[in-house]
Amino acid sequence: MDAAAEHGGADGDAAAAAATVAAMGAYGGAVRAAESAAEEILLLWALRQPTAHRHNAFVRHSAQTLTLDACGRHLSILQSPSAMSAPGVTGAVMWDSGVVLGKFLEHAVDSGRLLLRGRRAVELGAGCGLVGCIAALLGADVVLTDLPDRLKLLKKNVELNVEGHSRGSATVSELTWGDDPDPELMEPPPEFVLGSDVIYSEEAVEDLLTTLKQLSGTHTTIFLAGELRNDVVLECFLDAAMEDFLVGCIDQTEWHPDYRSNRVALFVLVLKNREKQIELPFGGSAQKRTSVQVS
Repeated sequence: MDAAAEHGGADGDAAAAAATVAAMGAYGGAVRAAESAAEEILLLWALRQPTAHRHNAFVRHSAQTLTLDACGRHLSILQSPSAMSAPGVTGAVMWDSGVVLGKFLEHAVDSGRLLLRGRRAVELGAGCGLVGCIAALLGADVVLTDLPDRLKLLKKNVELNVEGHSRGSATVSELTWGDDPDPELMEPPPEFVLGSDVIYSEEAVEDLLTTLKQLSGTHTTIFLAGELRNDVVLECFLDAAMEDFLVGCIDQTEWHPDYRSNRVALFVLVLKNREKQIELPFGGSAQKRTSVQVS
């Protein structure tokens, strides 16, 4: 499916491209630096008009299984639609943001803008585990984390899609945001932290950011994909995140061409006060891309 055509393509992002474009963290592609939370919300909602575009374009919440071709494999991600009736449960099914992030990682690796092989990664709020499974298939050593009652489904999907097929590895671990993570997750800090549809309520923002800060080191790059469903919640997160992190928005032109949606935003975060210059990886052209000093 040509989702770029169906969902309006990247016109909105292109219109916002006047902002500074730089490489950020371990990602060598174009990133538009977010100047302020309020401005970012205005750009995302005014230019993309998310409510005017198709909801759940890449997923079906009523299905027991989501199938997706990725990394040369036909993935089968088990879902639990019946669990969605429980209050506060979102991780029992896949959302568009997870599909977008997973296919973005694959596209970025294939395009030479990202290296995952041999790198350590932690997925937060992994839910059904698609993003972490794709990262493992791309060669990362991934720990997929979620709340205790979500781990059974997560383990099944790792066994079904990763074990025996991956260049990297995938393990499952319990993690409640705001609590102290297992020392193995932090020592040393992972090179990547991944999350999709983890920005869903104002009440969860503080604990999510606490965990992001606990996991982040000087070489940690965070990729977060979120559904554009509530501007107040997203602005709350961005405003708080900008106190400790540099935040950038990844243009849709950088996403997988068949998995773009105006209802999804993709952010990259790195800790402030990193005492090093962000380098252009993989022979990136300094004429086309700018490095930034994080301070």
